[in-house]
Amino acid sequence: MRSLAGGSGETPAPEHQLKTLATVAPYLWPKERPDLRIRVILAALLLLLSKIVTVYVPFLYKAAVDSLGPTASGNTEAAVEAAGIAGRIAANLDLLAIPIFLILAYGFARALQQVFTQGRDAVFADVSQYAARCLALITFQHVHALSLRFHLDRRTGGLSRVIDRGTKGIDYLLRFSLFNIVPTILEILLVAGILFYVFDVWYMLATLATIGVYIWFTFMVTEWRTYHRRIMNDRDTEANTKAIDSLLNFETVKYFCNEAHESRRYDLSLAGYEKASVTTNKSLSFLNTGQGAIIAAGLVVMMCMAGNGVMAGTRSIGDFVLVNAMLVQLFVPLNLLGSVYREIRQSLADMESMFNLLHQTPEIEDALGAPALRVTGGEIKFEHVRFAYEAGRTILHDVTFTVPAGKRVAIVGPSGAGKSTISRLLYRFFDVSGGRVLIDGQDIATVTQSSLRAAIGIVPQDTVLFNDSIGYNIRYGRPDADETEIFEAARLARIDRFVASLPNGYDSRVGERGLKLSGGEKQRVAIARTILKNPPILILDEATSALDTHTEREIQASLAEISVNRTTLVIAHRLSTIIDADEILVLDEGHIVERGNHDSLLLHGGAYAHLWRRQQVDDEEESRQKQTLQEEALIKSTA
Repeated sequence: MRSLAGGSGETPAPEHQLKTLATVAPYLWPKERPDLRIRVILAALLLLLSKIVTVYVPFLYKAAVDSLGPTASGNTEAAVEAAGIAGRIAANLDLLAIPIFLILAYGFARALQQVFTQGRDAVFADVSQYAARCLALITFQHVHALSLRFHLDRRTGGLSRVIDRGTKGIDYLLRFSLFNIVPTILEILLVAGILFYVFDVWYMLATLATIGVYIWFTFMVTEWRTYHRRIMNDRDTEANTKAIDSLLNFETVKYFCNEAHESRRYDLSLAGYEKASVTTNKSLSFLNTGQGAIIAAGLVVMMCMAGNGVMAGTRSIGDFVLVNAMLVQLFVPLNLLGSVYREIRQSLADMESMFNLLHQTPEIEDALGAPALRVTGGEIKFEHVRFAYEAGRTILHDVTFTVPAGKRVAIVGPSGAGKSTISRLLYRFFDVSGGRVLIDGQDIATVTQSSLRAAIGIVPQDTVLFNDSIGYNIRYGRPDADETEIFEAARLARIDRFVASLPNGYDSRVGERGLKLSGGEKQRVAIARTILKNPPILILDEATSALDTHTEREIQASLAEISVNRTTLVIAHRLSTIIDADEILVLDEGHIVERGNHDSLLLHGGAYAHLWRRQQVDDEEESRQKQTLQEEALIKSTA
């Protein structure tokens, strides 16, 4: 999906833009937050007041100039009339105080303009942040609700960027569309109307023509700049990706003496970025120059018209100043039009990418009115289960077996036989292609996913921990557990002594994906987490594969202890860990080829016996190698 790439920068179609805006609108007028609705109304009033003050400021400037002219006494009446309310107040004062009062009023109005503008931003901040937060949370929850198939195909970095950029896009769109584009349009309309009323239609038309040319030029050049900026961003991403990939694989680079090769690859991307960046900067200079020229041309035309009126005696010096002040003031927000336009387009694209996630339909959904799973004993039954991840690649073929309540059943077989797929189907990460999976006689496809997964605990082969403390990772099994329960779970998992040896104990952080811990330590944290969950059904997916022989025996004793009276499904690699299983299933290419207990399968002399003999040979060879290394080390130490 295009949106998962992190946003291509392409402009959404107009109908998609409207759809995106329609998605945001309800969160700007939330039914459950009347306080935010009041803030929206107040922000709109402050916006209107700020624009009224903005267009009134030049009139105070004109009045002050007229009152200070060569014929100040004769201009007093005109200055009073131009200044409106402020002028009438000044008229009641001494004649000499009028210029000072008008100057003070001008300064006060400019300050008031900032008060209204900043007040508007402050009042509306709660609304925009609430909308961004709600939409980000909804997207986050929806992504968690999507199927495992979606997450196996996704790119984690791209997905997080979609949500991050989409959230920022909402904030940017609201701030700049509502508080830049809309106010600017309002100000243009007010200025055009005032020029028509105070002067004549030609002043209004000249202003609108200048603004029209300015906007057309800005949009055209911005479209051109956006293309080159997109190239620049792509090259920047490419350079950063290569740099990070190279640094993460530092040892591999050293192994093959490929520092020069990595430098060439990185420099090639930097060269592409350099070229695109130069073009982007030059295009910005062209945009700014063109905008300045258009503004200057418009000002010259308007000031010539006003100057002609002054020379003819139909306009005052203040009128000349008024025209200049109003246009200069109007072009201040327009100066940002190019960047605002570009960012709004990008924000819409980013928001559309995020909303596309919301349109992804979860592959696995609860049936309407599905009941919660009722676990009475925990019996697991696979009935003629067939499953394929994709068409033409069947993983399980007519798999049928039962794990009686409170019993221990193991599944063994070569890599790729479909062992881990069985645990995924039991968790209902995927729905079966045929057959049924039942727990205590209830088809798991008919009960709620949350109740199903709450009844199952798993110790996976590949343990991934959160980048938090050891205590947090153990508590994750049951977030409301107290410290005593956490300590007991750690003791049963044989990790309590290791944690006690750490300077920060259970507050010690485990690093990204648990990289600060060894494989065995991570496995024991995972075991403690599952012990704390205390589920009626256990899945041990090669739970001791990362442990040494001594630790494995300790953990096996703990697992045997917590498995008592629990239905346990063991996916095993080391056959020595499942010799006491009530039943062993041998899986090969998605078929159950043998079943029975350890002794009966050895007597049968089939696939299980072959696996057992091969592992015995491998273990003996490994033991001889260790003994040889120990003897060599002893000889060296005594030499």
